[in-house]
Amino acid sequence: MATYAVGDLQGCLKPLQCLLERVAFDPAQDRLWLVGDLVNRGPESLATLRFLYSIRDALTCVLGNHDLHLLAAAHNIERLKKGDTLREIIDAPDAAELLNWLRQQKLLHYDEARDTALVHAGIPPQWTMSKALKRAAEVEEALRDDARLPLFLDGMYGNEPAKWDGDLHGVIRLRVITNCFTRMRFCKADGSLDLKSKEGVGSAPPGYAPWFSYKQRKTRGQRIIFGHWAALEGQCQEPDVVALDTGCVWGASMTLMNIDSGEKYSCDCKEQA
Repeated sequence: MATYAVGDLQGCLKPLQCLLERVAFDPAQDRLWLVGDLVNRGPESLATLRFLYSIRDALTCVLGNHDLHLLAAAHNIERLKKGDTLREIIDAPDAAELLNWLRQQKLLHYDEARDTALVHAGIPPQWTMSKALKRAAEVEEALRDDARLPLFLDGMYGNEPAKWDGDLHGVIRLRVITNCFTRMRFCKADGSLDLKSKEGVGSAPPGYAPWFSYKQRKTRGQRIIFGHWAALEGQCQEPDVVALDTGCVWGASMTLMNIDSGEKYSCDCKEQA
């Protein structure tokens, strides 16, 4: 039995299957951790989601910003953007089944035995793992509540407030939590987010730095596996912080890692197109 983690899929099914074949992945006994952004922009969003659903008992999955965007678009088709490859999912005969499964997934997964967390974008430096799990649970509860879901999805979009405050409430509170877990790259030491800059570490706006770089980060010493930041090209110099998004949807590669050994495998996405 082996446990693997894989970077952002974004509807790129063939590279994923290439990697699973390389490690002889057996869904009957192996586990696969997904860092989110399962769909969108890639060529096979619907086929990817269907494949994942077919092996769902072998998966541990956290949601990314594109997955949440899919849920929002399914409730309001006008939210679809140019370049989205989500319409085929929304129009599929099994859409309800697939989307219901998707909204049951986590924003943050923590494996206590391994002292390892799985998250799409990151964990703000001012949150302990315990607090982060509690904040993630607030959004997860809204996603799974039929009555609250439309209100959350309608209010999810936006960059403000840029800073977490425990006194925030309602959909604004959930928006900040969601931005931290699914959109964050650069922030200030107090956790104030910059959600516009998308380039590499050297492109941080004045006063900002990568979320994982702060010495006072309260999750320092705990392993965090994340995706989202393709411009890092899988490189992160922080001990115990593992960047797995290697830009498959942009024609680079997809990366799979054995969580226990640390061994990494990659598949060239141009060859699999």
